[in-house]
Amino acid sequence: MKFDTLNKKPALYNLLIVAIVTALIVFILLRTGAEKHEIAVCCVMIAFFVTALVMLIRAWIRQIHYNPYSYNTIYYVGFSLFVFSLLVTHIILLYNMITIPGTYDVNEVLHVLTISAKYYMLISSPFIFVFSAALCISNISLIKHEGKRFVNILGIILSILMIAGEVFLFVYDFYASGSTMEVMLHDLFGNLFATIYLYYECMLIGAIIANIVAINYKPDLNKDFLIILGCGLRKDGTPTPLLKGRIDRALEFYHKQLDEAGKDLMFVTSGGWGHDETCSESTSMKNYLLEHGIPEDHIIEEDKSQNTFENMKFSKEKIMEIDPDGKVAFSTTNYHVFRSGLYARRVKMRAVGIGARTKWYFWPNAAVREFVGLLTEHRGKQALILGSMILIYTVLTVVSFM
Repeated sequence: MKFDTLNKKPALYNLLIVAIVTALIVFILLRTGAEKHEIAVCCVMIAFFVTALVMLIRAWIRQIHYNPYSYNTIYYVGFSLFVFSLLVTHIILLYNMITIPGTYDVNEVLHVLTISAKYYMLISSPFIFVFSAALCISNISLIKHEGKRFVNILGIILSILMIAGEVFLFVYDFYASGSTMEVMLHDLFGNLFATIYLYYECMLIGAIIANIVAINYKPDLNKDFLIILGCGLRKDGTPTPLLKGRIDRALEFYHKQLDEAGKDLMFVTSGGWGHDETCSESTSMKNYLLEHGIPEDHIIEEDKSQNTFENMKFSKEKIMEIDPDGKVAFSTTNYHVFRSGLYARRVKMRAVGIGARTKWYFWPNAAVREFVGLLTEHRGKQALILGSMILIYTVLTVVSFM
């Protein structure tokens, strides 16, 4: 699969049109006799979910061709799984309607939609428990190797929250009694809790898949510039093992391109001077490259940046001074590729990432930190999507009690 080969951004406006048409067909069927058309209504919903699933997967593939480092890749692949679960539940419902006539009516379609967030939590619970257990194991190993720091227990915290959410919903939703209003409020709270959980679970799964795709992509051997992203130094000013891994990965790509394509490139060492560092990260990386036989005139220093966004912004400025049309790659640690690519595109720089491996116990917790970082981005878009989901499930719950 090729990255970044399309100039037109994929859109999903057609999905909204399909949803409106589906709603109109269902409304007409209900108005002409709901008791006669429960199978037809279920078939219409199945057709819609099949169409939505195909459109989401197609949009995901096209998004990768347009820009793989985008929130849209997370949404498309994450919510494709949810739509697939909706498709499966409605196929099961249709089968029951056909094999057990008279047992299920059209209200069951509404009921299945209303509890779909809860159902998704149920069917995905094995993944959640396995993922949480693996995350805890890796964090325990990380603490043994790196010490007890707050950032080293983020994975454990996330695991506890995910499992607690599953357990809470099961206990809370097990039984409800009282007046119709009390039961409705009980179900509404349960559905909204499941909706919020669903959103962040889809985001988590989407982010994991998006980063795996980004990590495993092999860039074309035609690059003019290779940015190395800094990440801290030892007390003596030499690269930490994490930073050394990024530089070594850049050197590996450099030699492969030179040997197989005969094309040279320029390194951009990107990293500023921390308050407790003896030199800038850029200078430390430059010294490492010089020690490994890279000519000094093949190294461009960018020593002002203090974070990944500034890495990309200031590196782009350096590159634009030399060759505005140059092809760019960047080297970072595997868990950091996707979010780094987001920042590259934010400064309007087309660059593909290569990821350096890190120790197995370090990667999961670092990936959690990256996910938390992703949640702080595009808050307006996230609020719009989550707010729309909450509104839909609120309406479905209230209508189901009318």
